[in-house]
Amino acid sequence: MAIAFSVNGKPVEVEAEADTPLLWVLREDLALTGTKFGCGIAACGACSVHVDGAVTRSCSVPVSEIAGKAVTTIEGLKGADGTLHKVQQAWVDAQVPQCGYCQSGQIMAAVALIEAVGTPSDAQIDAAMTNICRCGTYPRIRKAILAATGQAAAATQTGAA
Repeated sequence: MAIAFSVNGKPVEVEAEADTPLLWVLREDLALTGTKFGCGIAACGACSVHVDGAVTRSCSVPVSEIAGKAVTTIEGLKGADGTLHKVQQAWVDAQVPQCGYCQSGQIMAAVALIEAVGTPSDAQIDAAMTNICRCGTYPRIRKAILAATGQAAAATQTGAA
């Protein structure tokens, strides 16, 4: 079945079974391997992408449900000139990753949070950041989110990072 949608601002059309998870279409058909397979049941968040601006766990969404929609992957966050998105840069500056496997999904969740609320509170970060990090880099993830929203100085002063 031919399914048309956009990925990172570019129109695509893929031939896939209707029930094929979006994750596999992104990785196998479109060679966008920044989105990772973690659990396959939408629990860990390693596969997080944006669909029409909403953070979505791509391992559990059939590609047929994506027809006509806009998908953004980790590869689509960089500027046209290769400049990192402010959240990606905050991740680098805060040295968030250890193994790095979950980080593209974590970044996609953080970007969606910031786009939704602007300057998130600790409670909003806790509620939105449900992705699993086996390395336990949650304090650095919080620090990067706060830095990306201009709250880094407050976090450092209060010891909240």
